[in-house]
Amino acid sequence: MPSSTGPSIDTITEGGRVTQVGEGQEADESAPPVMTFGAPTAGEVLAERYELVEHINNDSAGRLVWRGVDVVLRRPVAVVLRYPGGDSATEMLQAAVAASRVIHPNLVGVYDAIDEGERAYVVREWVDGQSLREMVTEEPLDPARATAIGNAVASALAAVHATGMVHGNVHPGTVMISDDDRVVLADARTDGDDSQGSDVRAVGGVLYFALTGHWPHTEVPLRGATAGHGRAAIPDAVRDAGDAIAAPRQVRAGVPAYLDDLTMDLLDAEIAPPPSDVLAAELARLDVPADEHFLDNTGPLRFAAETGDEPSPLAVAGGRKVAIGIAGLLAVALVGLLVGISALGGGDNRDQRSGAASAPTAGAPGGEASPAPVAAGPLTIRDAKIIDPDGNRAEVREAEKVFDGNPEEGWETQTYRGRPNFGNLKRGMGVWLDLGEPRNVKSLQVQLSARGASAQLFAGTNNHPSSKSGDDALFVEYAKKAIGAPLENADTTMTFNAFDPNAKYRYLLFWLTELPPSEGGYKVGVQEITVQGS
Repeated sequence: MPSSTGPSIDTITEGGRVTQVGEGQEADESAPPVMTFGAPTAGEVLAERYELVEHINNDSAGRLVWRGVDVVLRRPVAVVLRYPGGDSATEMLQAAVAASRVIHPNLVGVYDAIDEGERAYVVREWVDGQSLREMVTEEPLDPARATAIGNAVASALAAVHATGMVHGNVHPGTVMISDDDRVVLADARTDGDDSQGSDVRAVGGVLYFALTGHWPHTEVPLRGATAGHGRAAIPDAVRDAGDAIAAPRQVRAGVPAYLDDLTMDLLDAEIAPPPSDVLAAELARLDVPADEHFLDNTGPLRFAAETGDEPSPLAVAGGRKVAIGIAGLLAVALVGLLVGISALGGGDNRDQRSGAASAPTAGAPGGEASPAPVAAGPLTIRDAKIIDPDGNRAEVREAEKVFDGNPEEGWETQTYRGRPNFGNLKRGMGVWLDLGEPRNVKSLQVQLSARGASAQLFAGTNNHPSSKSGDDALFVEYAKKAIGAPLENADTTMTFNAFDPNAKYRYLLFWLTELPPSEGGYKVGVQEITVQGS
């Protein structure tokens, strides 16, 4: 979870039980015991809401890590306590506040941050699973799995960087894989040396570790390079006789050339790292099931292309050459062929308007002309419903007003007190949309009653019953597929346009995370939602 400074959570396995500790590593076994006064006990309820269940560990910064339960929402949480509170906890609390503002399926959620003077604590999402460091203990991961994890981490960083913040704590201890296979990045702990560029380089370190089981201690600063204390030690990268880091393909067999090149480019101090969203786009392009890897060893997968080569997203970001294989060249040839077919079969506008027959397309069955591309236009929303997995179901009415063509009336939330994130009572609320059938979507626009809201757009493939459990299942599924970065403190009109042009969407979820001020509290109305596509 992103923040400008502050703690992080990691997972370790003790006796077969998954636990969570802070700072991305276990506490040093040789460290002196943590001295606290008025330490909590099991069963104690903090802030009249968070019941402490089990003391898990003390992190390397001396904070106490507990497993707890939010007695209001009845969900497990991780509680990290610091003694004392006050000025000594300011940095931790500020980091938690910043972290809570970025909602992304690949980031650990931060729910609350409280200072009681004699102690301060941060309440976070509890993740059942294990860290990447623990996962790779027995053997390195296969390339497809490593790519998927790298994609998730880069996507999380893209959301963090979009807010102008830096994560600063990306390494195998803060990359967590839940029991349901969700990959999340634990919250940040930055210092003056951290930058968005060092975050991106650290993704190269994560890929290297996933592929080899070693962490590249290089001249490029990477978080975790000094995290070698106690049981948390991560072995250094394999090196050749000249002390240079050996590439993953030199360490183990079966690593594709493109993944080897990408990893080493990210670790190369002489190559400027690409923006995190560009890296995420490239890894997403590669993150496909193993049986669909038709371009495993081909394609423009380095940071730049030689003259005449088709650039990848990384090539646009700048860097060194890209080796394009036979399949990459075939792709270029295919594009040229399609352009030629379009030119031969399209006809001009005058002929189309008059109904004149166009020239037959070469190679088309029966000599029929290729259909002209369908222009984007308004799509019909067939159905909508309000998604409220954490509420009392009092607000799940009048969803039809968000697509009735009348922006003067719509659906609105209740008024929440205290905090814009639904009074810190909910993960959020959303409007689910059904387009009737899978469609190519170009953009989605939401007209709100007031400025200042924050929201995210998700997509999914399943409908779920309209109930608390059904809404929870829907949100968990859809949160794995975000459409672009979250929009924060937005104007009265929100526009999402980061749709994959090669994908089709039927179900979309507009998810509100923060509400604008209104009537002494926080609320907003969703007046109208429109979708453009074909």
